[in-house]
Amino acid sequence: MVIVHVSVHVKPEHVAAFAEATRENARNSVQEPGVVRFDVLQQEDDPTRFLLMEIYRTGADPALHKMTSHYLTWVETVEPMMAEPRTRARYVTVSPDDAARWEYPA
Repeated sequence: MVIVHVSVHVKPEHVAAFAEATRENARNSVQEPGVVRFDVLQQEDDPTRFLLMEIYRTGADPALHKMTSHYLTWVETVEPMMAEPRTRARYVTVSPDDAARWEYPA
């Protein structure tokens, strides 16, 4: 599995709109076959900062996600809302092993 953390700093006047657009992207993303989880987190002590935690089945799945219409719509919608360019970091799972994948409950 591949885990991607995307950090986003949003302009204060766009926090609510960014959150809604990102929730919509997440709702669609979890329908993709290569997406295990897509969590949207908001920093408790600074609500202008968000973390997207994306968990993919394979190393190829993040690129496939970036080709979807919902992702492209999200990018176009939220980029003007950002206080600075978003950053991302890719991780691989150390624990739990892939046999104990993180799944949304049925």
